[in-house]
Amino acid sequence: MKKRFPDLRLLFGLIIAHLLIFFSFHDKAIFWYIFTGSVLVLIVYAMFQGEVDDEASLIHYIFLGAVSGFLLYFVFWLGFQAIGMLHLPFDKGVKKLYKWYAPSLFWQYIALVLVAAPGEELFWRGFIQKRILKYFRPTAGIFAASLLYASVHIYSGSFLLVFSAFISGFVWGLLYFLKKSMPLVIVSHIIFDIMIFIILPF
Repeated sequence: MKKRFPDLRLLFGLIIAHLLIFFSFHDKAIFWYIFTGSVLVLIVYAMFQGEVDDEASLIHYIFLGAVSGFLLYFVFWLGFQAIGMLHLPFDKGVKKLYKWYAPSLFWQYIALVLVAAPGEELFWRGFIQKRILKYFRPTAGIFAASLLYASVHIYSGSFLLVFSAFISGFVWGLLYFLKKSMPLVIVSHIIFDIMIFIILPF
């Protein structure tokens, strides 16, 4: 740990995120309306707090973003197959998550790609993780940021979603730290979401 004084911008951002995501998950019928608005608020908050990194070239971030997004999807696909093969009691939980929160209308798919994926990266990696890394060493900071990202998913009532958010958050956090490219992690997140919600859902 590098410094010990409280970071009010970080704390206030986390409080806002928890409140917004709590209300997003509160009513499944209007989830996409509230969640889209919530992410837009988090984008604005993050952008007022500082610049994001963008050190990769166009070809570099598109290629690595796409490859990492596909690989992350494949890891989750393997995990889903393992759940079925081992007869673990999570299969119904996955189906419920799709039923409750997966996009189903055209505008929701647009919001997923153009708002949710970029917005989550801008806030959780571009703002939260960057500020945490001022106080912690890289491994601990990325781990802590991933836990915080996962923590707002507790309001879904699904352990699977919390765990999935932690794993994906850690991967995107590590990518952002290593490559210093917000477009790269946004592309990765978009590819992952397209695969898991549109092209090959579980």
